Amino acid sequence: MRNSPEVYYKILNIPTDSSPQEIRNAYKSLVRKWHPDKHPPSSKSEAESRFKAITEAYEALNDLQENRATLFQEMVTGEMKSRSKSDRILGSRKEGIQSTGNVGIQDAFPSFSKSILRKAPPTERKLECTLEELSTGCKKEFNYTRDTVTKNGLIEKKDETVKIKVKPGWKKGTKITYEGLGDERRGYLPADLVIYISEKKHSVFKRSGNDLVLKTEVPLVCALTGWTFSFRLLNGEKMNCMFNDEIIYPGYEKVFKGYGMPLAGEKGKRGDLRIKFLIVFPKKLTDEQRLGLVEILNQCK
Repeated sequence: MRNSPEVYYKILNIPTDSSPQEIRNAYKSLVRKWHPDKHPPSSKSEAESRFKAITEAYEALNDLQENRATLFQEMVTGEMKSRSKSDRILGSRKEGIQSTGNVGIQDAFPSFSKSILRKAPPTERKLECTLEELSTGCKKEFNYTRDTVTKNGLIEKKDETVKIKVKPGWKKGTKITYEGLGDERRGYLPADLVIYISEKKHSVFKRSGNDLVLKTEVPLVCALTGWTFSFRLLNGEKMNCMFNDEIIYPGYEKVFKGYGMPLAGEKGKRGDLRIKFLIVFPKKLTDEQRLGLVEILNQCK
């Protein structure tokens, strides 16, 4: 523990005699308030610093609970053993002696006489995003339902909402974690909420790493004599492609550098756009078309 317990209690803004439940409640409230994803760039640095301090304070006080609870158990066990022989002799006074001893130890550690709680397994959810959202970035509100423990110890469903800032370039499987906002179980600390990014299928593009792949069909005659087509990029910009001096053959691929997905965390860098062509052969040819095709092939020799 790098700081004194008093410092950590002050960070969580609670009295030094707070119970384990009060410590957990203070932690849950503060991490919601100071989670970096909930703050604009102007206050993000302060939020990250406070979030780190709050987490450190909670973990340190949680460790202190475990140490005190272990000491408490050792003292109870030692007290019981040392008195076992005299209890057998005193007979009817045994219960009174044990009661007196236990009360004294509990008074010494009023906040840590309960059993130590472990964190419940993470509550996992998926957030589906379009390629457009993952390309430009966006803000989304994610609604989910979690289990909560009532004051009577019952489990009830509760609707929750968290705000997520999707950053440009995030990929399928990107993980966002919210401390203590997952399911609650009796006898456990609240679970973390873990949200995984998933990608919606796009009607035009397919993502391959940081690249975008577009597949398109080309009539054979256009593949040989020239072809022009257009499409819209993820940002809505129209792009025209002209193939006048190129022969499009089976397996041909056209690459446009820097027109793919942005690289997360690398400002200004993007993957490539790769256009793959599927040549469509005619089902039949007229005699005139056959002669024309032979003439073209002869000129290529």
